[in-house]
Amino acid sequence: MIAPLTLVLPDGSIREVAPGTLPKEVVASIGPRLLQAAIAVSVDGEVQDLITPLRKGGAFTVLTEKDPRALAVLRHSGAHVLATAVRRLRPEAKIGFGPAIDDGFYYDFEVEKPFTPEDLEAFEAEMRKVSAEKLPFVRAEVSQAQAQTVFSDDPLKLERLADFEGSDEVISTYTDGGFTDLCRGPHVPDTSYLKHFKLLHTAGAYWRGDEKRQMLQRIYATAFFKKEELDAHLHRIEEAKRRDHRLLGRALDLFQFFPHAPGAAFWTPRGTLLYNAIESFVRERQREHFLEVKTPLLYTKRLWEQSGHWGKYKENMFLVLNNETDEHDMSLKPMNCPSHYLMFASHKHSYRELPIRYVTFDVLHRNEVSGALSGLTRVRQFAQDDCHVFLRSDQIATEVQFLMDFILSYYETFGLTANLRFATRPPVRIGSDELWDSAEGALRAALESTGRAYELKPGDGAFYGPKIDFDVTDSIGRHWQLGTIQLDYNAPERFDLEYVGEDNASHRPVVIHRAVSGSMERFIAILIEHFAGAFPVWLAPEQVRVLPISDELAGVAREVTEKMKAAGIRAHLETSESLNYRIRQAEVMKVPYMAVIGKREAEAGTIAVRVRGEGKKQEVLGVDAFIERVRGEIATRALTPQGGAAS
Repeated sequence: MIAPLTLVLPDGSIREVAPGTLPKEVVASIGPRLLQAAIAVSVDGEVQDLITPLRKGGAFTVLTEKDPRALAVLRHSGAHVLATAVRRLRPEAKIGFGPAIDDGFYYDFEVEKPFTPEDLEAFEAEMRKVSAEKLPFVRAEVSQAQAQTVFSDDPLKLERLADFEGSDEVISTYTDGGFTDLCRGPHVPDTSYLKHFKLLHTAGAYWRGDEKRQMLQRIYATAFFKKEELDAHLHRIEEAKRRDHRLLGRALDLFQFFPHAPGAAFWTPRGTLLYNAIESFVRERQREHFLEVKTPLLYTKRLWEQSGHWGKYKENMFLVLNNETDEHDMSLKPMNCPSHYLMFASHKHSYRELPIRYVTFDVLHRNEVSGALSGLTRVRQFAQDDCHVFLRSDQIATEVQFLMDFILSYYETFGLTANLRFATRPPVRIGSDELWDSAEGALRAALESTGRAYELKPGDGAFYGPKIDFDVTDSIGRHWQLGTIQLDYNAPERFDLEYVGEDNASHRPVVIHRAVSGSMERFIAILIEHFAGAFPVWLAPEQVRVLPISDELAGVAREVTEKMKAAGIRAHLETSESLNYRIRQAEVMKVPYMAVIGKREAEAGTIAVRVRGEGKKQEVLGVDAFIERVRGEIATRALTPQGGAAS
């Protein structure tokens, strides 16, 4: 006899069922109302739909709309409905993949001509028809030969089927109405569950992500269980467009790109002021406990072989021809780690010196493919506030707490909040399993000792060690992975790093890789969008714009401007054009303060202050009082001008 499967329900009760039992039968036995609300189930941590036979036991949970995991099931089903609609209207379209993603789903199609906005409108209308038809998702398990017959006219699916050759993985199809797809699932019970959705845009995508393969048409979309959630998401999308750092970067004259240096930003004078303000802030916070160093940009192949990058990361590196060897056996550095190892190894260190924290702001280069470049968020040349800590094993917990507090308080200065994620060993890695066991155990223990909640990210660690990632939420609710704390037991072995212990013997240190902003370029892009270009006073490239009402008051305005500059305020005098035009330009450039000087103000030694976001409202202040206000906001790094608001 075949042993039954043991299912453990959330209340601790046990159900034993025969292998092959459908989850919907188990749910129905719990209660008909629960079956009516069920979207899918989780078995031993794995989500599957209600019609996929049970093949293992374990914790059994029913997923309703309230479970966050159910949304991915709905969205994956949405991708299937999208493909159904496209095949109805464009039967010649070849079908690729259609996964759920973080904020929606997509589906790839091979067609002769790119889809148009009119096509998307037609597809969306057809999807609504498919939804209204309430077509059940019918699952079937098929053999390789049967699947090849079903998908004989779909070369993309046939190629995917070839991946199953020689494996014992179950091949399954899902059918709704007249459309059948090769798919693992899971899906919602029928198409009517997809009510609140929107097709967003199209993009080109290489088949299976290989730039040597054919270009497909990818349709991006999103779906939610509730209309208000969809509306809120679409509002965020529109808000994100308004805040797009590429558009604001040009409008606010912060940075430029030229084809002569693809993937490398040219920072304008205004942009450089912003960049330097952030870098100075980081330097100020690190001055007491960190040692800033500068290292070369170009290294030999031998160093990257020793670090492991040559074998695991070579395709992302810019290789340089060595005239002496006539080979590309040198590289611009893609990260700072090995240079810090060399510096640590160049001196003897006592256990009393540790931890030693080297930090570098050097330029780095990574060979991103041209199609992936995107404004400041994906570049080839960038800088990191990059730190490597050399410490004893018994210092890990204390150091992780110190670095975590350092990083989180940094984000708070910008009005950003962060969640923590613990990432474990990836499939491609260096080092023994024993080293990884030690590293993961030590970092997890250090993380848990902080008492902070975290999410587990299995298999997402760096190739040399586990890490804690900081998932930052901006002002419109988007998530960005920024800072990281990575524990590395491999580098000390590879570079033979040592310190002299209290016992006067040599010991291996541990290395922690730490970044706060990630890349400066990407962090600035995030800040531009987070603030919609309306930076806090301390960050604003131009903090005060001085506006005399008439030319005859330009002299007084110039004296006021120079007084502000002498006080450390980035003030700019503007005298050309009409006053209304100059005020409008200051608003467009999102200057925090306008200091308007009329005849009355000139005689009284005052200024009429306009605060960004406050319209025509003015406050008359003495020049000295206003300077002290602005200096105070700079010193405290206030998030908004006094009385004002971000755009």
